[in-house]
Amino acid sequence: MNRRDFIRHLGLCTSGAILIPVGLSGCVVAPATKPQAKAKAPPIAAAVVSDSPLSYGSPLQRAHAAGDGTPRMIVAFLRGAVDGLNVVVPHGDHNYYKARPGIAVSRPGTQNGAIDLTGYFGLHPALQALQPYWDGGQLAFIHASGSPDMSRSHFEAQDYMETGTPGEHNTRDGWMNRMLGAMPVSASPMQALTLGESVPRILTGKAVVANMPTGRDATRPTLIDRPEVNQTYAALYAQDAVLGKTYRDGISARKELMADASSTEQKAANNGAPLPNGLSIDTSRLGRLMRSNPDIRLGFIAVGGWDTHTNQGNGNGQLANRLRPLADGLTTLARELGPAFNDTVIVVMSEFGRTFRENGNGGTDHGHGNAMWLLGGNVRGRSIYGQWPGIDDKSLNEGRDLAVTTDFRAVLATLAEKHMRIGDPAMQKLFPQYGAGNAHALNFLV
Repeated sequence: MNRRDFIRHLGLCTSGAILIPVGLSGCVVAPATKPQAKAKAPPIAAAVVSDSPLSYGSPLQRAHAAGDGTPRMIVAFLRGAVDGLNVVVPHGDHNYYKARPGIAVSRPGTQNGAIDLTGYFGLHPALQALQPYWDGGQLAFIHASGSPDMSRSHFEAQDYMETGTPGEHNTRDGWMNRMLGAMPVSASPMQALTLGESVPRILTGKAVVANMPTGRDATRPTLIDRPEVNQTYAALYAQDAVLGKTYRDGISARKELMADASSTEQKAANNGAPLPNGLSIDTSRLGRLMRSNPDIRLGFIAVGGWDTHTNQGNGNGQLANRLRPLADGLTTLARELGPAFNDTVIVVMSEFGRTFRENGNGGTDHGHGNAMWLLGGNVRGRSIYGQWPGIDDKSLNEGRDLAVTTDFRAVLATLAEKHMRIGDPAMQKLFPQYGAGNAHALNFLV
């Protein structure tokens, strides 16, 4: 199958890693208050007059942004299943407010209301920091996206999304590691960087991956940086050619990473600019590293706290308190990438969405369809991509969830082929056993 056929069939609607002890390669409060008995309907429902026409927005027409020509990709994984229906809000449909009397984000123009995007869809108000990127045509969403597998298990669903093989339990490597292996060979062993104590499933595989701990102590030397420890492990792994090379590549990647981190940290300190709190600390560091070192082509960061079974909130509350620092972290990442932002696509994804109707605890349970986010200098933004299935009773998956009309692999494979320039043979290995879906293509890149 050639490249054009592969993309047309994407559709809408090996060995495991070796654990090396250098940290380089692998391994909610009270329900919403109900209206008083004398009230005829909840306040939100009372405000509904009629539905708005379905609108996906209009991409901003602009020229391709020039960068250094080195394509980069960063994945932010929201572990715990974020509620995509409260991220990209279908405020133009009364069914949304009927199903969520306590947790729906109110209509645009009201207090803590959604930020209107298309007349039908809106953005959660806690994500206001991202609005300039939408207005500038650099932010897009793919709604009703997700996995064709019906699992509601966090562990299984995350595993399937990270391996890129839904329903297949025996895949030993992650799709980002396979992508790394398909990229041009580099003299640097540090082409992929993950933030965290260990390499995640998505980056597990044969190719060497560098990782950096999160937080303020990320650049602090560890045990492996002590010469006597380093030399002991070097002698141990020298007895095996494969393990020896893997170890040497890992140590080399760590040295390169620590040198880059120390250099950029020092520059920031000299300028007198303190690092932001929370997630922005990590995304600031990641952005500067990828800006200063074009060898780093892939980045990954995981963010938890999205399993909102109780007291989810609406425009305010628990979910808003998670989304606000996430938006700040993403805008910090985009800013710190500098000119490299023009060559970068940041993908935000989660294992599945949440139930359409709120539960009895003011929250939502494990669902199905969700929204993927795309942020980048050459994203054809200011538009919602995919096919909206509707949220009336007959359109819901199993009568309870937003249906999936865009396979998440359609988004990732389009990025791999069109943005990361992965060739035909490797594309067929990147997402094996990937079947056809809807006939129309994803056109979200400038």
